[in-house]
Amino acid sequence: MAVDKSAGGEPKLPVVFPPWLDRLQTKYMNPVFKPLSRFLPGTSVIKHRGRKSGKPYETVVTTYRKGDVLSVALGHGMADWVKNVVAAGEADVRLFRSELHLTNPRIVPPGAADASLPWAVRLQNRKVAVLVTDIV
Repeated sequence: MAVDKSAGGEPKLPVVFPPWLDRLQTKYMNPVFKPLSRFLPGTSVIKHRGRKSGKPYETVVTTYRKGDVLSVALGHGMADWVKNVVAAGEADVRLFRSELHLTNPRIVPPGAADASLPWAVRLQNRKVAVLVTDIV
């Protein structure tokens, strides 16, 4: 398993997917899955703003909800969208046909075994970090 090559003082998170898959997903797969996300179970679109540019972005992610908590396994490590959400402290997500506002983003390190997370995310958290947010 590779480790995220983050610069500066940012945390280094384990990466499960190779860099070529990141590029393939960003360029080809996300544009296809974005309009389909409202019909595919577990697939959501997270809306966030760039840290420096302020430009709005939409990223397709797999989310897991348990009560008022939404979780995303970070198999790609500390991706730009994760940095944007953590820096802003909030984001919006389209989950099926509803729009939710997310606050208090935090990263649970690999192997933390947080019992408040859904079981599918706890399994993934053995090897990768998880972004956890509160739903307002």
